This record gives sequence, structure tokens and C-alpha cells, in this order.
Amino acid sequence: MLYTEIPTQRPVTPLLDTINHPEQLRLLEQSQLAQVADELRQFILYAAGQSGGHFGANLGVIELTVALHYCFNTPHDRLIWDVGHQAYPHKALTGRREQLTTIRAKDGLAAFPAREESEFDTFGVGHSSTAISAGLGMALARRYQNKPCEVVSIIGDGAMTAGMAFEALNDAVAHNADLMVVLNDNDMSISCSTGGFAKHLAAIWERGEFVNITEEGEAYVQPHPEWLYNSRLHCAATDAADNLFKAIGFDYFGPYDGHDVKQLVHVFKALKKRTGPRLIHIYTKKGKGFAPAESDQIKYHAISKLNALTAAKTAPKYSDVFGQWLCDEAAQDSRLLAITPAMCEGSGMVQFAKEYPERFFDVAIAEQHAVTLAAGMACEGLKPVVAIYSTFLQRGYDQLVHDVALQNLDVTFGIDRAGLVGEDGPTHAGAYDYAYMRTIPNIVIMAPKDENECRQMLHTAYLYPGPAAVRYPRGNGLGVDIQQKMLEIPIGQAEIVASFNAQCDEYISVLAFGSRVQAAVDAAEAFAVKHEIGVRVVNMRFIKPLDTQMLDDLASSTSLFVTVEEHAVMGGAGSAVNEYLAEAQIVKPLLNLGLDDTFMAQATHAQMLHQAGLDAQGIEKSMNQAWSALGQSVLS
Repeated sequence: MLYTEIPTQRPVTPLLDTINHPEQLRLLEQSQLAQVADELRQFILYAAGQSGGHFGANLGVIELTVALHYCFNTPHDRLIWDVGHQAYPHKALTGRREQLTTIRAKDGLAAFPAREESEFDTFGVGHSSTAISAGLGMALARRYQNKPCEVVSIIGDGAMTAGMAFEALNDAVAHNADLMVVLNDNDMSISCSTGGFAKHLAAIWERGEFVNITEEGEAYVQPHPEWLYNSRLHCAATDAADNLFKAIGFDYFGPYDGHDVKQLVHVFKALKKRTGPRLIHIYTKKGKGFAPAESDQIKYHAISKLNALTAAKTAPKYSDVFGQWLCDEAAQDSRLLAITPAMCEGSGMVQFAKEYPERFFDVAIAEQHAVTLAAGMACEGLKPVVAIYSTFLQRGYDQLVHDVALQNLDVTFGIDRAGLVGEDGPTHAGAYDYAYMRTIPNIVIMAPKDENECRQMLHTAYLYPGPAAVRYPRGNGLGVDIQQKMLEIPIGQAEIVASFNAQCDEYISVLAFGSRVQAAVDAAEAFAVKHEIGVRVVNMRFIKPLDTQMLDDLASSTSLFVTVEEHAVMGGAGSAVNEYLAEAQIVKPLLNLGLDDTFMAQATHAQMLHQAGLDAQGIEKSMNQAWSALGQSVLS
């Protein structure tokens, strides 16, 4: 059935309501599975409308999820979902149906599979392309323990573009592992899939035949059913090359209709009679069953809550500030090329891709490749800009060190989603980039206090003749005016942005980095009202190089240094301040505020900041406690 609206009331799902464990699903007649799938699709529509979150991918795997839990003895048999964007139906069938409306909320279900949440979540995920490696590890471990079970890794065609997935495929063959890989081919990641692998899959579809399996587990080739023809766009020539998966040693079956639950059940049951590495290629439609999502799969990759506030937000998103800067900088410098690892929309690059298609490179989900690709471009005298999320740059760290910084190449990094990211939770938090970048020689690291400074810092990073990074948060700016003329900020220069009780000879110096500058100003003002001591707030701007001259100038009149950052305290910007003061033998009381040594569960961004003590209220509270303790120390 094709739905056109997201229900605001819980749908009537009598058959689905009887399933609180996959064992109950497996008691049903196979003829009842289509009804289960339809009711599950209705429920996912409703639940996603209540909670917001990933949407289209979940609708696309309804029949697949039903078939998997029907055919395999979960949780004894292992299902490993890649990325986790498509795990909502899995959660609904494994005892968490009525909790699904709490997904992504504080104290609710995690946005992705999480081992601590359920025994059915066999592997925690958030980054893509890990399912085959994890599944292979489980299969080899079970073989070593002589505890056989079926292991099934479900991975999308977009996630398959990462090198890690191919490494795992190669190794699975080397070990002749008993592993099933379900390739869920919907021609999408968030955007449309790109590159040679996408063309290869398209060529397989256009070949006019597919590999089927008998109930006894024997493979045979037959013509494609009628429904497959003309189902794919941008296809390669019809004389397809040899099948990649078969060529490296996998038993290949498919491509199958991923929305035909009867056929999927037949295939999975038959494949259980075979051993070794097996790949099942299915075709699904992202957003299946919901007309708006089927027609606009990028828009409906994720949705907001139906009851979310709709008041206009005048402040632009930081990603949009980056996108506008990218276009403006490109207009005045033909050397600029832009690279993204499959995050065109999320990184604000849609307009650039339209205006400068010959200068835009979406390399698919391949962060390591993206960084070294930029290095190669820089070697030829061009000025590449890599747009990447903080959490995803972690995957390209070796390339950042060896391929860019070691050669001191002119590459600019726009690092989005820095700090806490709210409902996406710990898998997507950008909490470690200061620490993993500031130890690298040759690199300059900046963090803007607002959207105007973000634009100017991006320009500054671009002009710098070496590796330079600007890290900025998710979401909207503060609503400040954005200066269209781009100005270069002196490298390594901080600025005092607020001073309270300036007549005092004794000061607390608050050194704030990036997103926490305004909160630090608000906290300092509240603190100054209550205490007869001067408080000044410094927008540090640069994590590397630090403005050590500013620190030297402040030291003589500072009774307490406070550092504030939306980043892990260990190894972060505050640690850099500590290191310099120790090296300079400046002995002053220090208070480092940031993220504790823990992974924070999902909540709203505001809730997470409050929990971490990094909103204005929390910063003031910590300052009060530190000042009080300092006074007690002096008295004693």
C-alpha cells in the first residue's frame, strides 16, 4: 500500500502487536508476513513522525527485516546492520516497538543499534561500512569456539564504497568464512550513489538475468522478472562485465526484489543450506510505501518531529555559511576545488555543486580517500577544500598526518558537526578533533565564536599556505550580521571580547574556544554581578597556534584561569593552555571546563550542554565553586 501522509495517531496494528519477540514472528504462517510488513510500515511512519530521525532508509527495509527475523534464529543467529539508519524496523520487532517514539530523545532508545540496549543489537554502529568486518569477526570467533550460527551482515550500496568493506570481503574469502552479506542496493546513500561501483551494480541489473537458488540450495541462472526492466537510471552498458563478487570468491545470488517478502524468505532459507561466503544482492526503494519519500529520497532521508516548532529561524546554519563562503571564494579563485565524502547536502555544498560541477568531487563514503585526494590536488598547485564532519575525519586521521601535514600541503578543512550533536548521540559527536589535530605539526586550527567569524576564518584558512582547519558546530548560528567582505584574521591572535568590573586589579580570565564564547560571556557577567572581582573573557579563536602573547599579558593580573570548550577536556584546547603555562613556568590556579571522559547519550543539544555544565548556568556554577575553593585555600 502507498501512503501519502504521516499518521499523527498510532495506527491499528493487530498482528504486529502480537510480536514482542522474533520467536512470535516465526510462529506465523508465511502468508501472514505481508500483513506484518504493511502494519510495520504504518507504525514506522507514525513513530518517526513522533520522534524525528532517519526515515527513508527504514521504510526501504521493512520486508527485508521481516524476512530476516522470520528465517534466522535471532539473537542466536547474528544480524549486523551497517550504519544503523535502517534499524528502526529491527528495533520494533525485537521488543522495543512501543519505545520507538522515544528514539533519539534523552533517556530514550539510541538512534542506532547499541549493544547495551538489546541482545539483538549484536554490534554498535554509527559510522558506515563496518558490518562486514564485524560479521566476519563474529563468524570466525564462532568457528574457533565450535559454536556454529548464521551470521548476516546487511550493508547498503552507498556504504559498500568504503575501502573497509572491500577489505572485509577479501578477507572473508581468504578464510572461507560462513558469512552471508546482504547488499541492499537502493542506488543511494544520503545522496545518489556515485562512482564505478554504482555503475557495476547497475550493469548487473541490466544484464537481463539473475542468479537464483533452489530450495535445496543449488544455484541456477534465469531471466530477470518483468518488474526489473527500466528500474535503474544512469546505468552502464548492457554488456556487463564479470560479477565483482563472484570474481573475488563469493557465491553470488540475485539481484532480487527486496520488497517481495515471499521471495526473500525462500532465498534466506535456501542459503542456510550452503556454507562459505555468500552475497545476496537485493534491490529496494528508499522511502518505500510513502509517496513523498519515494519521489524525494534525499529530502526524506531524515525528518523532524511533526510537532516541532515551526517558527522561522533567522540565523543561518553553519553548514550554509560554509556553503556560501565556498561559492564566494571559488568565484574569485579558480584554483579552488571542493571535496566531500558523500555529504553534499549535510555540508551545505548543493549550490556549489550546481555552480561549479567541474570543481566538485563527491568521492562517496571514503573519508581516507577524500583526504589523500586533496593532497594530490595540492601537489599540482591547486587549493582543495575538504568538507567533512568531525566524527568522520577521525577515519581519515592517518591521511591527515602522513599525506597532508607531513608534506605541508595547502589543504583547507571545513570541519562540521564539531562538539556535541544532540539527538544523533555519541557516534556522531565531534568531541576529539582538537586533541587529534593539535599534536600534528604544520597544521593551523581555528574555531569561530559565531557565523560571521566562521566565514572570516574559512577565508583565513584558505589563504594560509599549508594545512588549516576550521571546526564549527552543528545547527544555527547566533544571528549576528555576516560581513560579506572577507578579511584575513592574523594567525594565532586572540581577542578580549568582554570585561566586567574592569576597575579591579584582580581578574578571572576566561579563555573560551569556539561555540562556548557567548555562553562564557553570559556566565562571566552573572559571576561579576555577585563578586567584587574583575572578569574578562577571551575569544581564543586559535587552538593552534595558541596566542601565547595574550596568555603572558594576562598572567600578571589573573588569579584564576578558566578554559571553556565544547570538546573533551583531555587533550583539548584547555590542555594546550595548561601545557604552555607549565612550559613558561606561569603558576596560576586553573579550571578546565569541557566534556568529561565519557560518551554522552543522545538528548537535545541544549540538554547535553546543560548536563556537561557547558551552558552559561553551568559555567557560572563551576566558576563560583572554583572561586570559593580558591578563597578557602588562601584562608587556610
